[in-house]
Amino acid sequence: MAIFRDNSGVGSALLRWIQDHAPTSSQVVGFFSLVISAAILLILAGLTVSGATLGLIVFGPLLLITSPVWVPVGAVAFVLLAGAASAVGAVVAAAAVATWLYRYFTGRHPVGSDRIDLARSRIVDTASHVKDYAREYGGYLQSRIKDAAPGA
Repeated sequence: MAIFRDNSGVGSALLRWIQDHAPTSSQVVGFFSLVISAAILLILAGLTVSGATLGLIVFGPLLLITSPVWVPVGAVAFVLLAGAASAVGAVVAAAAVATWLYRYFTGRHPVGSDRIDLARSRIVDTASHVKDYAREYGGYLQSRIKDAAPGA
């Protein structure tokens, strides 16, 4: 302990620094719980890898011999699961669209309704302009036809 009893004060400064930076009891408990949890997970990971390896060694030849049966079964199962997932996805999409439409028509303004309203107003404006244009130039074409064929 001679290092802490010198006359330069370095030892007392070091001791003071260690005391100032000492962990609290909750930090120590947290650290130990972290270490214990990590050790448990490491042990479980090792057991999992060992079990998978042993299972592959034991059941590998059996799987190899029966693979002519498992490959078509796996293909059929994949097709069935993909079809079921597609059907579920279509149902979810239809429910989302129906919910959006219900909110839109009840006036709750769902996300994107402002774009729908803008598109609707642009379509109405365009239809109105086309109608006015047709009235204006429709009469013009009628008079041109009468000029070209006076008896018509």
